[in-house]
Amino acid sequence: MKRIAILVAALLLTAPLAHAQLGSSQGTTTVTVTVGAEAALNITNSSTPLTSSGTNFSTYAGSTGLTYFVRTSQSSGSGSITLKVTSDFSPANGPSVGTPPTTGDKLAYTCTVSGVGTACSGSQTASTSSATNVVTFGVDAHSVTFPGGDTATTSWSLTNDPKYKTGSYSATVTFTISAS
Repeated sequence: MKRIAILVAALLLTAPLAHAQLGSSQGTTTVTVTVGAEAALNITNSSTPLTSSGTNFSTYAGSTGLTYFVRTSQSSGSGSITLKVTSDFSPANGPSVGTPPTTGDKLAYTCTVSGVGTACSGSQTASTSSATNVVTFGVDAHSVTFPGGDTATTSWSLTNDPKYKTGSYSATVTFTISAS
């Protein structure tokens, strides 16, 4: 009996050692990321009312604010913010970008930029047939860090032609940002 008790005691003392592992183990990984050219755009006012200064037939004016983020390639990068009138003024008999009632009537804009990029130069005429530049970006362009972003403003002017019928008119302008 004494022999069994000694054997049981020895087994109880050595059992925990049988499951213990000596030494250590480790592994590693390499984390990689490919950072590419990217761009994002936010229009700060979804509606841009154009108003006249109050004098007879003075130009209608207003402005659209933009916030953007951009990163272009280090070697051959470029990018831009463009706009296009994707839906001309309606209803009929008012202002028109595509077919103005009087030669010389136009929806024009100027641009300002606070941050990376080059603003359009001088007055630009908006178009229904092609996109026109607002901001251009060169090689290795980087806007400021999130969440702020860089800003731009498109300041509009619309001819106030006496031929326009009275009423409310609206057009849709689509802004597009790109980066490569």
